[in-house]
Amino acid sequence: MHRMVFHWLSLTLLLCVSPLALAQPRVVVTLPPLHSLVAGVMGEVAEPELLLPGGASPHNYSLRPSDMRSLANADLLVWVGEDLETFLLNPLENTDTPRLAVAALEDIRLYPVREGGLWEAHAHDQDDDHGHSHEDEHAHEDEHAHDDEHDHDDDHGHDDGHAHGDLDLHLWLSPANARIIVTAVAERLAELDPDHAGTYRDNAAALDARLQALDASLSERLAPVRELPFLVFHDAYQYFERHYGLAGVGAITVDPERQPGAGRVREIRQRLTSHDIACVFAEPQFRPALVQTLIEDTGARSAVLDPLGAELTPGPEAYFQLLENLGAALADCLGAAA
Repeated sequence: MHRMVFHWLSLTLLLCVSPLALAQPRVVVTLPPLHSLVAGVMGEVAEPELLLPGGASPHNYSLRPSDMRSLANADLLVWVGEDLETFLLNPLENTDTPRLAVAALEDIRLYPVREGGLWEAHAHDQDDDHGHSHEDEHAHEDEHAHDDEHDHDDDHGHDDGHAHGDLDLHLWLSPANARIIVTAVAERLAELDPDHAGTYRDNAAALDARLQALDASLSERLAPVRELPFLVFHDAYQYFERHYGLAGVGAITVDPERQPGAGRVREIRQRLTSHDIACVFAEPQFRPALVQTLIEDTGARSAVLDPLGAELTPGPEAYFQLLENLGAALADCLGAAA
């Protein structure tokens, strides 16, 4: 008799619990670095789904039927925003999937696109505070914009998918932005899944502490090479450069999927042969052989940078490994050149 009463009470309690409280939140994230941060916030509660596989481009990715189902069934989509992941615009018109666009977060730090192939080196203060709004950053556009005085055979447009309007959207490469994203994701998940709100917020706090520790470590490692000029394959690293005050002076190409024109190659070779560029950085998925050709007989060194972590295993550790890899590549190449 007591056993029957126990089973009846158990069944009654289960029926009274909301199905939403029992279900794990289904979260889809577009890019590997964002996915890593979201995975860290969610912890053991659930695993977010990564939409773009490693190495996929956010401006020409083709959704598979399984991707469409994931979007339609998601409780939340975390993305940079409609001006980066443009491949999602049409599919999202047919869904009411809730979205969190990190580029639109109130305190996120945004920078204008840098014009031209070669820029002047800047030493920027570290952006380790959270008090800079969209308006604050836009006020500096005139200060950091450069006149396009060079011959750009391949530069008739920006790398669409990496910038919207005048803004650079590689925003995840600033640890300060990562901290803002982690906090925002935790709060949004707490609203979506109140039963685990404490877990999300605790995980976010732990991530914030780790991000601050990583930031301090990278600052110390990169300090000796801050003044050494370098070139990147395409302009994907502005947030990392500015955060650590590094002296990036230009990019080989505006669009990584297009061969640089003769004018750009001539300009870069002239700059390299003047011996004022310490390192030239390739990317694993975009013609690293071109970099070797450019630096031949110039004295410049080369290494590889990856802004998306294309070869990293997705998960909570990927973001930390991504920034550590960037810091190591820059410190080692520039340090050796010095």
